[in-house]
Amino acid sequence: MKYAMIIVLSFFVFGCDKNDDNVVNDVDESSLYFPPLNSEEWEIKSLSELGWNTSELGGLLTYLEDNNTRAFIVLKDGKIVIEEYFGNNIFGTSPFNRNTQWYWASAGKTLTATLVGIAQQEGLLNINNPTSTYLGNGWTSLTSDKENMITIKNQLTMTTGLDYIVSDLNCTLPSCLTYRTDAGQQWFYHNAPYTLLEKVVENAAGINYNEYSNQKVESVIGMNGQWISQGYNNMYWSTARDMARFGLLILNKGKWSNIDVLSDTEYYEQMVNTTQSLNPSYGYLWWLNGKESIMFPSLPNSFNVALSDNAPIDLFAGMGTNGQFVEVIPSKNLIVIRMGNAADNSLGLFTFHNEMWEKINLVINE
Repeated sequence: MKYAMIIVLSFFVFGCDKNDDNVVNDVDESSLYFPPLNSEEWEIKSLSELGWNTSELGGLLTYLEDNNTRAFIVLKDGKIVIEEYFGNNIFGTSPFNRNTQWYWASAGKTLTATLVGIAQQEGLLNINNPTSTYLGNGWTSLTSDKENMITIKNQLTMTTGLDYIVSDLNCTLPSCLTYRTDAGQQWFYHNAPYTLLEKVVENAAGINYNEYSNQKVESVIGMNGQWISQGYNNMYWSTARDMARFGLLILNKGKWSNIDVLSDTEYYEQMVNTTQSLNPSYGYLWWLNGKESIMFPSLPNSFNVALSDNAPIDLFAGMGTNGQFVEVIPSKNLIVIRMGNAADNSLGLFTFHNEMWEKINLVINE
């Protein structure tokens, strides 16, 4: 009920102990399987082999289908345990299947966070530098001294201090980016400063964002997605299996099998742990479970609840509009992927997420 009340108030549309310690449970890397590149081959592990509750699977899948899910995948040790598709593609013209592309929405922020880390390890940028180093002066309407207080790290952590009482939180024009408080003094889920991270990476790398994504992540781990501009936003599209590949990369701390993709371990640990005291449940564009408080999108207030009561406390996740989820649970070597339309209720994304995990727990029997 507490989640329902919070989400109704927020009108939201878009791992670890229960404390502030930045600790991520170790992953058993030796047990992880990585599917081959450029192939549909992917090893499967059965529920019965894992000792999971097969009798509860039907209830989980019915709940997902009733709530407008299109794709649902669970990986254990990198192997597929559950893979189900429902309904039709985005155009309603053909059934959704493993080859259907779908939007990640704000779950794609996690891919951007990873790309920023890669750009830093390559010496192309430093997240502690002012954003104006890469976008030039005047990317906001702030005075130069206030603008230069905003760093890439502030963009990664939603702490730019830019005013959120604006007509369009997606607008990246300088006229839309106005002063509210000094950088680092407020947390608010402001999409525009995030979107500009893509231009930061492009300018630092000297190549197109899609090309950089492909060179540094997609081609290395076998993803086949793309960034597509929609108004001010740049949204990532891929198959559910592509999203699962990305989740597996992050579960293995930035390595694909024995290939280093994000090798900056300090950046990785910061990315998937609490990065500031204003919202302990937020890393570098990743949502974190198991913390003592959270600030939800669209609300400037903090609530003394965790991201999800039902999910494992060390879960960290990319979460996007209408329930696009890429979820990593290091303690269980699990990846959970959900793509689809908005759940068929009025309680919002976080409540649906919590209910989904209630059903998942009945299956994994832990």
